[in-house]
Amino acid sequence: MAQTQTRMTRQRAIILEELRKSKDHPTADEVYSLVRERLPRISLGTVYRNLDFLVSTGEVAKLEVAGTTKRFDGDISWHQHVRCVHCGRIGDVMQPYPSPDVKDMHVEGFASILASRVEYDGICEECAQTMRQKAV
Repeated sequence: MAQTQTRMTRQRAIILEELRKSKDHPTADEVYSLVRERLPRISLGTVYRNLDFLVSTGEVAKLEVAGTTKRFDGDISWHQHVRCVHCGRIGDVMQPYPSPDVKDMHVEGFASILASRVEYDGICEECAQTMRQKAV
């Protein structure tokens, strides 16, 4: 049984392909919609299980950006994210700006700090355009 969990099934491969093609950081439901176009009989539960597996193996990243539904990123290269405060859209910040160096940080009550995450808030172009049109 453990072997079936680690092999790249057709369903898992298609989920991974769709995530790597997507630049929108889709939710699990959105991944399900994308994958159903290629695999009409796939269940939502199967998509959830495969997403969990792909996250656990490091093939994809799960984004838990403050104030949003969990989203998934097929680009596992190191980068940061910006979230539109109006619509929740998430974009990639490909030129990473410095994150705090945690290796020498000490916080009372903690043996160590493992990592840091920098997230940015912003306004996407679409929301900015809508706001400009309403202001006129």
